[in-house]
Amino acid sequence: MVESMLHVDESCRGLKKAEVSDKKQVLLRLTSTELGDADQLSRRAIGVLTDNALIEIFEFYLGKDDPYVVVFADDHDYDGWQTLVHVCRRWRCIVFSSPRRLDLKLLCSRQRLVNSKTLDIWPELPIVIFSRDMESKEDVTNVIGALRHHDRVCKIFYHNEQFQTSFLKEFTAIDEPFPALTNLYLSSSEQNVPVLPDSFLGGSAPRLRSLDLRGIPYPSIGKLLSSTTNLVRLSLGRIPHSGYISPETIVPCLSTLARLELLGLGFRYPRSRAHRASRHPPPLTRIVFPSLTSLRFNGDIEYLEDILSQIETPILNESYLSFFNQLVFDTPVLGHFIRRTETFIATHTACIRLDSFAVQVALSGKEEMANNDVETLSLIISCKPLDWQLSAVAQVLNSFLSSLSTLESLEIAIDHEDWQGEIEAIQWREFLHPFAAVKKVSLKDEASVRLVAPALREFGRERATEVLPALQNLSLTTSGWSPSGPLKGPIEEFITTRRLYGHPVTVHYEITESYEDTESEEV
Repeated sequence: MVESMLHVDESCRGLKKAEVSDKKQVLLRLTSTELGDADQLSRRAIGVLTDNALIEIFEFYLGKDDPYVVVFADDHDYDGWQTLVHVCRRWRCIVFSSPRRLDLKLLCSRQRLVNSKTLDIWPELPIVIFSRDMESKEDVTNVIGALRHHDRVCKIFYHNEQFQTSFLKEFTAIDEPFPALTNLYLSSSEQNVPVLPDSFLGGSAPRLRSLDLRGIPYPSIGKLLSSTTNLVRLSLGRIPHSGYISPETIVPCLSTLARLELLGLGFRYPRSRAHRASRHPPPLTRIVFPSLTSLRFNGDIEYLEDILSQIETPILNESYLSFFNQLVFDTPVLGHFIRRTETFIATHTACIRLDSFAVQVALSGKEEMANNDVETLSLIISCKPLDWQLSAVAQVLNSFLSSLSTLESLEIAIDHEDWQGEIEAIQWREFLHPFAAVKKVSLKDEASVRLVAPALREFGRERATEVLPALQNLSLTTSGWSPSGPLKGPIEEFITTRRLYGHPVTVHYEITESYEDTESEEV
């Protein structure tokens, strides 16, 4: 009996290291009343396990609640502890004696009501509100009832297509502080969403670590941010006109967030552009964000320039920047910001994709390329005509690309419905001019080859090394199609001219349908 008991105890202690596809199956074996005779000894042994051993099992079963997660994931079972406390009196006592270690919380959702009866049954545990796809006004009433326990609510996730206006009006009417709140996610897809007032959350949420508002106007957010010195993640997305916050206002509001690791700002419409005449000169000193590692933005580039002129981000390692289209992109501050960011300066590869809606530039270092193609810097410009896309991205890249001396690889992919239209060679020259250090260019599909090949001939006829002077390898990758005739001629003429100027280029033809059919030649 003792040996069996020790065996079970050791097995339970190793559960965290085991690879179990369904954690609930572990608990079912421990609680099943239909165990066969062969398992009776183990069942009795489980009954005399130490409290610590059982707590380890319970921890494994419930999972860990990520304090930074935006949307509730399956890693933590908020309702699982209710199964445990119904097994027996001992388990109930063990669970309720370790509420912090087991991270016990009451879940309020459409399937799980939180009312006076349930609150009277259980201890005063923190309340988690998961409100998605509410189907009736009763669902709204249930959530609002839970929110009125403002001193116990620790997480709020709200995303619904119905009852958004009524819910937000009732929620904002609760003008009490939320001292236990750590995570807040509010999302709305409606056009006329009520503006969050100054009194939202009582203007105080001192334990807040993650704040995500999407489509929710909150122009006076500065009052709340002054109380959230522990904030790690702040994302304000799809900001409507009614929620506009000027760059001069938002940056001082962020200045107290020393622990902020992720900052996201996104506007729904392209009217976030600050008027040039009303813009202030850059400040003499910038606000330092010592913990910021990720910056995300969607809006007009002038707005971002005003933000970047006011901040310093010494350990930033990734940025996702998306811009609305405009005819002229003047980006001196963006260029300076990238040049003074160590991670961006070490860029090795640029991947440029042009599709029917936008042009995207992804810059990566060698380590990032080896790690599932994670980008350090992503730039997206929303516009449709292919010639506009080339012009826009050329203007933005010219402000900083020539400073990236480690950039050696360029990939171009075109997935554009209107790619058959002729693009003048001068546009390709302007587009490729900043890539002075690139040694390898890859054209990733038929459209890229068909569009760039004619321009290569023009590059060779004029000053041969003016464009892509360091180029050594040219890779042409297509699917079931090989360039020939009118297309192969310009390519051969280009590499012949480069050889004559003492800069030979190796050309690789790759057909992806049969990976073995790969040609390579140097002229």
